[in-house]
Amino acid sequence: MALTDQPIPAATVVLLRDGRDGLEVLLLRRNSALVFGGMWVFPGGRVDPGDASPGDDGDAMGAARRAAAREAREEAGLEVDSRGMVPFSHWVPPPTAPRRFLTWFFLAPAPSTRVLIDGGEIHDQGWFRPADALARRDQGDIELAPPTWVTLYRLIAWPDVGTALAAARTTPPEHFATRMVSADGLLVALWDGDAGYADGDAGRAGSRRRLWMDPEGWRYEES
Repeated sequence: MALTDQPIPAATVVLLRDGRDGLEVLLLRRNSALVFGGMWVFPGGRVDPGDASPGDDGDAMGAARRAAAREAREEAGLEVDSRGMVPFSHWVPPPTAPRRFLTWFFLAPAPSTRVLIDGGEIHDQGWFRPADALARRDQGDIELAPPTWVTLYRLIAWPDVGTALAAARTTPPEHFATRMVSADGLLVALWDGDAGYADGDAGRAGSRRRLWMDPEGWRYEES
């Protein structure tokens, strides 16, 4: 897609379950030949025209919920009630990204049915404790995109599904319009609220809202 093309609306659903050792999330590994190939992601994709409803009245949220539910069905064989999805965050990629997906992230309880992948678009699946997924990324076992990483990082705070959903219902969704810069030889993702966000100066003193993408281990700063 050319940089002048319009950004693409998209949606993803973070499916949660209570595991033996705490909260777990479903991650799927995408086919290496596709966009975001090889990465472990939440079920999701672009919002199709068929996801809209006359009752939406121009509100994109309804279409995004239905898109997330459709993708969960297509990619993982899971039927998820779109009405039970809780908005969690909204992500806008950098202007220089070759394909720009404006993505709503929703939280939802996972159905108890078995995950079924097709071996085409999705090549593997697994349930992960958020902290374990981040540790495995740092060890080089799995690959994560920054929005997936930050979502998992935020989920560490909650011990179970009920707590996570209750917190999300009482907190406005966070918005992340990403700016990528280099600092100290590292790639850094900055978001609004960081002192260096406006001019891209990661060394500017002040508040922090950023992800350091250090090969030795990614780390998030928020003040």
